[in-house]
Amino acid sequence: MQQAQHINPFLQSATTVLEQMCSVTPSRGELTIKHIEFSGTYVWLKISIFGQLEGDIVFGFPEQVALRIVSGMMGGFSITEFDEMSQSAIAELGNMISGNASSLLYDEGIQIDITPPMLIRDNEAQGALATKQALSIPLTLEGIGQFEIFVVMLK
Repeated sequence: MQQAQHINPFLQSATTVLEQMCSVTPSRGELTIKHIEFSGTYVWLKISIFGQLEGDIVFGFPEQVALRIVSGMMGGFSITEFDEMSQSAIAELGNMISGNASSLLYDEGIQIDITPPMLIRDNEAQGALATKQALSIPLTLEGIGQFEIFVVMLK
């Protein structure tokens, strides 16, 4: 399905960005191929990629994990509501990870572009993120929780 050379830039980028933004080094769980299972308690972020590779990068954050990540991005300021500012911050996190990964891919001779992040909540998720299978990359941030990055490559 996906080749490691296409996945590693996203892992490397996620590690770098999360270390910079939240001062926590993520640990990676086991990579698996699975269907994305939508839950209303999650915040979903979709970024499409096109060019020499095409597909979607989908971030699935349990809402409490998303709030803790935003809190870390805000220097530890307690964030308790997933409001417009929190939505903007989590979308920017996904944008930074995907943008950095596209630069890493470019360095390997693979040119891609990314779309702006699409934040998807609750009942919107099923239609907007319908997919056959995706590579799931679980990441755990100590003291914050776990979320997943799903990579859906079409080409």
